[in-house]
Amino acid sequence: MPSPQLFHKVLGAAFFLLLCRAQGKPAGTPPLPGFAHLPEVGIDEGFIPGLLPQVDNEMEDIICQLEHRISRLEGVLHLEKKITASGGKIFATNGKKADFHTTLRKCKEVGGSIAAPRNPGQNDAILYFVKDFNSYAYLGIKESLISSKFQFLDGTQLSYTNWHLNEPSGKGEEECVEMYTDGTWNDKKCNQNHLIVCQF
Repeated sequence: MPSPQLFHKVLGAAFFLLLCRAQGKPAGTPPLPGFAHLPEVGIDEGFIPGLLPQVDNEMEDIICQLEHRISRLEGVLHLEKKITASGGKIFATNGKKADFHTTLRKCKEVGGSIAAPRNPGQNDAILYFVKDFNSYAYLGIKESLISSKFQFLDGTQLSYTNWHLNEPSGKGEEECVEMYTDGTWNDKKCNQNHLIVCQF
């Protein structure tokens, strides 16, 4: 089983590479030999006709190889029950517990954020870990300035909720939100140690 440090590095790198792929350029790819001085768009100094299509093909090959490696890494992490996916997001855990603020920090350190479900599918993806580790997890949701009104950490309103019966009930005393082992939510103080679940 990979160490948590290796898991974080792999997941962080995979996310970074996927982000760069989405932007249409491979990340951290060194210049190909002999192509270190290709021209910028609109500059024809040093331009050699016919080389650009060759570079494009080689870049496509590199991107294809990176996508294949990322796919294999994702397969291993799925097998190890370390990641789930839903709605274009990847959810991950290292199996450790922490309070809300430590969870925020740990997720940020690996390039993610604390898990915040925006639909039933994402709620189920987080619930997978909550059930597997038999431990509650904090969500990326906090009480707003209005008592008993909750929002995502970026300040946007909740478009999806899954509150447990008669929750939230903290009336300003419980600012954080935890997920129970049945997938429902409860408002709770932020100082409990719960399973760390991040999203990417």
